[in-house]
Amino acid sequence: MPKRVLQGTVVSDVQDKTIVVKVERRFTHPLLKKTVRKSKKYHAHDETNRFKVGDAVRIEETAPVSKLKRWVVLDDQSAT
Repeated sequence: MPKRVLQGTVVSDVQDKTIVVKVERRFTHPLLKKTVRKSKKYHAHDETNRFKVGDAVRIEETAPVSKLKRWVVLDDQSAT
């Protein structure tokens, strides 16, 4: 089974080797037929402390690194 890859924005880089990424998804509400935006935050492993608040990044699902971290940073979106 392939690993999930999500893209989002860094909202926190205070912790060492960890960033918090906000991933937003958009979908049409089944009853109201209106576009709804929902967001979720993920803790991701950033080995080099390279990413700062506001950076657009891609994260990939991985084996647990710590209690909250199940994602690892692939790269930033500006490079692609």
